Amino acid sequence: MWQGPPERGRALPNEWYLDSFLDLAEDLGTASRDGKRFAILWGLRNCPACRRMHEVHLADPATEAYIRENFAILHLNILGAREVTDFDGTKLSEKAFAARYGIVGTPAIQFFPASAEGLAARRPQEREAARMASLPEPEAFLALFRTVRGGT
Repeated sequence: MWQGPPERGRALPNEWYLDSFLDLAEDLGTASRDGKRFAILWGLRNCPACRRMHEVHLADPATEAYIRENFAILHLNILGAREVTDFDGTKLSEKAFAARYGIVGTPAIQFFPASAEGLAARRPQEREAARMASLPEPEAFLALFRTVRGGT
């Protein structure tokens, strides 16, 4: 249950997101070598649901700890202009990348398989192991991460 904003001295979620050159195959490979799963969190400045996710879902110490220990999270802006290199080598802006994968709202999370093997040959949305297309309640949010971690 949410107990309020993060305590003083506690890391904000964006402080533990993946520091990336935005090459997805590289990010997935690094996550796998570290024993973690790779996921992309899509956000947008001033998005009320994104704010709720950070202030409620990710403010829960147990949820934050589980995600930090088991996932490498890359945060992208659904309207952003940074260049992202997809698994097949295609370079797109964040906005074009979101469109390529059919990401239409925020927050959204794309979960990818434990290995990049064969991903480049698949169509974009078929590369995902799972997707969170809208913000569920906190218990379901954590359950999705647990399910993905236990899956392929």
